[in-house]
This record gives sequence, structure tokens and C-alpha cells, in this order.
Amino acid sequence: MDRKEFLEKLGLGAAFVLTSSCLGGCTRDEADPPKDINFTIDLEDPKYEELNVFGSYVIEDQVVIARSNTGEYLAATLICSHEGLTQITYSDSQGAWYCTAHEALFSETGEGLNANGSKGLTIFNTELTDNLLRIFS
Repeated sequence: MDRKEFLEKLGLGAAFVLTSSCLGGCTRDEADPPKDINFTIDLEDPKYEELNVFGSYVIEDQVVIARSNTGEYLAATLICSHEGLTQITYSDSQGAWYCTAHEALFSETGEGLNANGSKGLTIFNTELTDNLLRIFS
């Protein structure tokens, strides 16, 4: 084997080692959605005034709390099932949950509406008593 051939083989081997270690180390750690949720928010608190508007949402304790286009209070995990990113929002134009990272789309009940949303979304219960909104598993 001559010098040129040796260097070519060395180069390919080094490229493989560097690439394989990067590909193995460049994965994301997926976050798990919270399972045991039980908290109450006061809708008269200015922090939650956005929920007076139909189609809007707020985020509290890794939960997206939305006021649907029909006025119903909804709650879902902030963590998308597609890649575990914390980017779920409520899309008033679609009346659905939406991940801003990869456009995963979910119905208000958590059913996946496209390929990126196929794993579904964790949904929580809501209960309104006077001005107190309870969000729970």
C-alpha cells in the first residue's frame, strides 16, 4: 500500500468514527408529559386574563390551558408526543392543539390529526366552579 492509499483509508476511517459518534450523540432526550395533575387557577387573577378571550391560551405548570372557540375550557400537556418538545399551543384558527416545532396537530380531545400528531396528546380534565378553574388528571 502506498502513502496516498494509506491516507485515503485513514481519512475514511476517521470520518466514519467522527460521524458515528456524532449521530449517536445528537439525539434528543424526550420529555414525558406530567401524569398527576391537580391544580386550580383563579380566572379573576390578571395572570389568566387571556382566558377571557375565546381561542386563547396560557401555560401553567407544563400544562396549556385554553379557552376554545366555543368558550369551553380545555387543558393539554405542553409536551408534544412527536419529539418530546415543549411547544404545544392552542390554534384558534384550527380549533385544535398544535406543536410549533414540527406542525403536529391534535384535536381538542388529543387525537392526532396528521402524521406528526399520530401518537396523540395527553389531555387533562377541567372543572369550573364560580371563577375557579380546576385542571386535573
